[in-house]
This record gives sequence, C-alpha cells and structure tokens, in this order.
Amino acid sequence: MFTHPEVMLHLAHDRNREMIAEADRERLLAGARLARRGRKARGRPAGTLASCEPTAVVPAR
Repeated sequence: MFTHPEVMLHLAHDRNREMIAEADRERLLAGARLARRGRKARGRPAGTLASCEPTAVVPAR
C-alpha cells in the first residue's frame, strides 16, 4: 500500500490523536449533561422516602 513505513506510522499517530480527542469531547459532554441534570433537581428532594420530622411552613413576607 505505502512504500514508506514513516507514512503508516504518521497515519497511525494521527488516528490515535483523533480517537483521544473524541473521547475527551464525549467525557466533557457527559459531564456537562450530568451537571445540568443536577442543577434541575436541586430544588426537589433527592429520595423517595418522606421525612419523619414534621415540616414547619413559614409564611412569606
């Protein structure tokens, strides 16, 4: 295919860099999605069990 082994080595290194960059992008996107999901759920209770303590409602001023 190619007569120069350096060309094949160069192509292999380029592909390796592309794959690493793609994995980094996916990791960053996954972290951003997780952060957005966490921000949306902050105001709501995290679990499904109700608290045993009575809650006191304070009127708004």
